Amino acid sequence: MSRRPATVAASLLAVLTLGAASACSSNSGSTTASSGSGGTPTVKLMVGGIDKQIYLPYQLAQNLGFYKKYGVDVQLSTEQDGGVGAEEAMASGQVDMAGAWYNHTIEFQAKGKAVEDIVQLSGAPGEREMCTKKSGVTSGTDFRGKTLGVTDLGSGTDTLTQFLAAKKGVRTSQFHRIGVGAGSTAIAALQNGKVDCVMTTQPTVAAIEKKGVGASAIDLATTAGATAAMGGAYPAASVLARTDWVNSHKDTVQKVVDALVATMHWINTHSAADIANKLPASFVSNQLVTKADYVTALTGDKGQFLPDGIMPAGGPKTSLATEQLVGNVKGSVDLGKTFTNEFALRANKTEGFTTTTTPAGPTG
Repeated sequence: MSRRPATVAASLLAVLTLGAASACSSNSGSTTASSGSGGTPTVKLMVGGIDKQIYLPYQLAQNLGFYKKYGVDVQLSTEQDGGVGAEEAMASGQVDMAGAWYNHTIEFQAKGKAVEDIVQLSGAPGEREMCTKKSGVTSGTDFRGKTLGVTDLGSGTDTLTQFLAAKKGVRTSQFHRIGVGAGSTAIAALQNGKVDCVMTTQPTVAAIEKKGVGASAIDLATTAGATAAMGGAYPAASVLARTDWVNSHKDTVQKVVDALVATMHWINTHSAADIANKLPASFVSNQLVTKADYVTALTGDKGQFLPDGIMPAGGPKTSLATEQLVGNVKGSVDLGKTFTNEFALRANKTEGFTTTTTPAGPTG
């Protein structure tokens, strides 16, 4: 089951058009074989919706030429609606890495699987609870009696929706949750009165606002917004890999992290318009939004991205608390095994970047 925000239908086509995506192979043993005479390692990385703003760093790194610059051939692909989730494809060995939310590492550990976050790209989910005017929803307290749309049941948006309710003392039995996807299907659910609210991300948020069918009731799109609503930074977009794979491919992992840390620094030092200009045209201008809409939305939500790829102090604890409150994790979790700052710290030091994120320690 998909456990991240869904991508819009055109995402895979867009990536294939750019020549950036590759079909996922079940032969995981050959995914890091050297390619070409130079012996450049190849890494297969599946993203949970590559055309979404919350996941833009993966493709941006490709378009900026950073993977090539740091000596690794990263073959990007994107999760398709109804298909295997990026994190599940990684865990089963179909791909080497997943562009997905950090919280999956906690869930995997609870199931006895060792998966770790090797570089943290955002300190917030990048989501907004978009509600109709007549819903009267301004916080989780107002979820009682409402029908709330999530990407799909069991997804990250589902977990967050339950958490916002539980934090206000509202039980899941007191409201209804249904899967509405993202993009046009999420918008239609609001327009047709199928849901009172939907948790979604850009560019769907901008499209909902432009059509006048809903407005942001709860902001989880920036680090500041997530901290206010959830009690702390909530690390979301990241790169996940199996711990055994990381331990046996450390040089390759470092190259990928080097490229993405350089990308995060580039994002931090450039405008939303600069970023949009480096992304595929179909990502920033499509049936949902114009390029101007995209840039406006990114300008407002750019604060979700961390400037140095470092897991922030307190972030893992916030994520664990979320999982525990909604009942996804009931046993003990060793947070120190769910992430590492080793590669990001080395990347920043190598490049001479000044870090501003306070790194999380072994206990999160």
